[in-house]
Amino acid sequence: MLSAAMSYFPEIPQIPYEGPTSKNALAFKHYNPKELVEGKSMHDHLRFAAAYWHVMRNGLGDPFGAPTAVMPWEDYSDSLSNAKRRADVFFEFLGKLGIDFWCFHDRDVAPELNDYKKSTAALQEVTAHLGQLQQASGKKLLWGTACLFGHPRYSQGAGTSPNAEVFAYGAAQVKAAIDATHALGGLGYVFWGGREGYASLLNTHMGRELDHLAALLHLAVDYKRAIGFTGQFYIEPKPREPSTHQYDSDAAACLNFLREYDLLGDFKLNIETNHATLAGHTMEHELTVAINAGALGSIDANQGDMLIGWDTDQFPTDLYGTTKVMLKVLEMGGFTTGGLNFDAKRRRESHEPLDLFHAHIGGMDAFARGLKIAAAVRADGRLGKFVCERYASWNSGIGQRVENKKATLAELAEYVSSHPEPVIASGRQEMLENILNECIC
Repeated sequence: MLSAAMSYFPEIPQIPYEGPTSKNALAFKHYNPKELVEGKSMHDHLRFAAAYWHVMRNGLGDPFGAPTAVMPWEDYSDSLSNAKRRADVFFEFLGKLGIDFWCFHDRDVAPELNDYKKSTAALQEVTAHLGQLQQASGKKLLWGTACLFGHPRYSQGAGTSPNAEVFAYGAAQVKAAIDATHALGGLGYVFWGGREGYASLLNTHMGRELDHLAALLHLAVDYKRAIGFTGQFYIEPKPREPSTHQYDSDAAACLNFLREYDLLGDFKLNIETNHATLAGHTMEHELTVAINAGALGSIDANQGDMLIGWDTDQFPTDLYGTTKVMLKVLEMGGFTTGGLNFDAKRRRESHEPLDLFHAHIGGMDAFARGLKIAAAVRADGRLGKFVCERYASWNSGIGQRVENKKATLAELAEYVSSHPEPVIASGRQEMLENILNECIC
């Protein structure tokens, strides 16, 4: 375990809040964890989490170039001593930023040793070390998950593999990852189908693959209950990449799948901004779909590049984006199970350890500003009032009868025959955008 005297970031202080006028690059300008917004602290509203895979394991390579990240603590081995040292570094990083939650894939924290028993034993040993770090620091695991997409055995899927033995291996790996998450007191567990899809339907039996994926999820639910794990299960939508089509393509597809296979009562959604972009949706849309189904559980906070056609996982800096996310979170009454996990990586050119801090400070400040702006929009009241008034015709008369399922087609035809042509009011989109700009400014 990291000793009190040892530091892997000796030049980095505890990151303070200094307010909007500060020019200190290593200080928060807007994220004040104790500041109250709508009667709750920023810390409790935002529930920031750091992604172990991006902070500790992302070498910053891309399809056209080798990794650039400088990681002076690494010996780049699969040894348990190296895995434990990474954990020490990570918890120092969390402490200096004041981030109280974290997320992991099993193969991020412990090595893949190409043998299930050895890999699982390594995971258990590192999990014990992580548990000690949590206990000493007070940090909490927001969610864990299994990496069922990186190893060549999963090149054709895990839960949807055409090979039953691969399915069994994936299921066993899920069991071990749930055990690790449970041991660490995880508040949730995510299923992300990185390769649960297809490249071509010419060689794919989609019906059987979907049945098998549902079978894996039911097995996980049964196991969760058997061991007494009370954390929330999540599905994370993504439309493509690396597959041509992934079965968890967007929020609506995930919800339809969960309903069809009688799993909706056991799962909520973990929505990622960059995945929404790849699906051809806005993050606002994806959150709304999930909220309408009572199924928004957690958020992967990042953004994409509209000029690049892949999952760039950039840190969030767009205030319109963070404001709209926080408007939806406040609308649903705040997080009850999840939080804002920075599933985001530095740019390849930002390769020094110091850049990890700059990136997270910027993301945390962007969401703190988004929270304050969202609260200001709600306090202003004009947007909410406009939407209520726009749908006022549904609150009485024929509209109310339709909503209450009391109207018939014959009744509606009679109603239209005895009333003049409807007069449609303006949607006032530009006015509402101006109001949002007022609050952002």
